[in-house]
Order: sequence, then C-alpha cells, then structure tokens
Amino acid sequence: MIIDTHAHLNFKQFKGEVDAVLQRARAVGVEKIVNVGCSAKDSREVVELSLKHDDFFATVGLHPYDALEATPELMEEWERLISENEKIVAIGECGLDYFKAQVPREDQKKAFRMQLELARRVGLPVVVHNRDADEDSLEILKEFDGSDGKRRVEAVFHCYGSNAEFARKLWYQGYMTSFTGVITYPKAVEIVAVVGEVPMDMFMVETDCPYLAPQKFRGERNEPAYVVEVVKKIAELKKISVEEVARISTENALEFFFRMNR
Repeated sequence: MIIDTHAHLNFKQFKGEVDAVLQRARAVGVEKIVNVGCSAKDSREVVELSLKHDDFFATVGLHPYDALEATPELMEEWERLISENEKIVAIGECGLDYFKAQVPREDQKKAFRMQLELARRVGLPVVVHNRDADEDSLEILKEFDGSDGKRRVEAVFHCYGSNAEFARKLWYQGYMTSFTGVITYPKAVEIVAVVGEVPMDMFMVETDCPYLAPQKFRGERNEPAYVVEVVKKIAELKKISVEEVARISTENALEFFFRMNR
C-alpha cells in the first residue's frame, strides 16, 4: 500500500477524469489519497470529493497565495466542518511563500498563525507550504511546539525544496518532510542529498499533482499513480527495496494523518 499524501484532484486538469485516475492509482497500490485545500473554494471541493470516494481524504487550508481570505469567521466555519467530518485529516496547505506570492509577508504570517491556532484547537497536523521562507516558517511553527504547555501542532513540509541544513533543523524539531517527483529530476542534486539523509521516520511521499510529474512522465499531467516513481527513487537512494520504502512511507503517513490526534 502507498499513500499519496498531497494531491489536487479537484483542479480543472482532472475534470471528468477522477474515477479513471483513481482506478489507475488503485492498480499500482495507491490506496489512500489526501486532497489538499488551497483556498476556501478548494477546501469545500476536496471535502466534497472525500465524501464521494472511500480512498479520498481532505485538508482545509489557505495557500500563501490566498492568505488574504483568512478571517476568524472562516476558521470558525472550518472548525465546525472538522467536528462533523472525520475525513478531514489536516489543516493546509498553509505557510509562507516569499518567492512568488503577491500577498504581503505580514498578511501571510497572520494567515499562517490563524491556521496553526485552528490546528491546535481541533487536534490536527498541518501541511506546510514553504518557499524561500525557511527561517520565518520554522520560527512561526515553533510558537506552536507545545513548549508553552498547550497542545503541540505537528507539521509536514510538503514538496520539500530547501537544503539539507534546513531539513536537519526540521527533523530535530520533529517535523516531517515530504518528497515529490522532483527528486527524480537530473538536476535535483540538493534535494537528492536531503533524501539521502532523511531519517526513516521523517518522510512521506506525494505527487502534488497535477504538477511535478516524475522524470519518466515529465511534461505530462501528474497523477497519484505516478507516486510509485517517487518511492522507487527513494529506494534507490536509500539502497533498500521499493516494498520497504512503500511500507515505511505508509506507516509514517498513517501515523501523521490518521492516528496522531484522533
């Protein structure tokens, strides 16, 4: 069994094809798919998808691009929704993007903290989007690390794209890293080095589909079935079997999304 821990099957690239995509994923052993919310609209859509398919689970969150949508009222709405629906397994993707987001940094930080506070209240982990914002992302997360006596918020840095030095800081704090098809690209030397170092209990696999198709399918629309290529590459780098990587990544994902705080 493999879990694609980060997909966007509600996006227009999959319109009318979700059932076929799901069938191909099942055929290669992908038995659970976490569809991730990026905006209020996306979050509603992925929750609706999760109710239609046993294999699908959902997160609710605001990507840094959509950070201006963050309001106390939306957080309250999501808190009610989470209390009614156990197929919502995390908050996110949320975080900071200093590379491309047009939203002012202070507004991104405010939205990130609001979602972390929601995660703390409802007892769910967070899926972190971090681009060119390493230190700020980590410092804000550490405000929710439980050192103040309140509930700790667990986190995964999805589509990990920073260097090994920062990854070590995350692992030291107990935060997860998740890898995509990027690790199969010939020029992805820095990320490959991170995979080589990652502790076996600190990683998960994902597609981030429809984006970032592995090298074998590069230029095509990515989909959950292709997460197998990520598993194969990790097995090659770790010098262990594909079956072992599938088992370990699945155990890590089950612990993170499906057992941790329920």
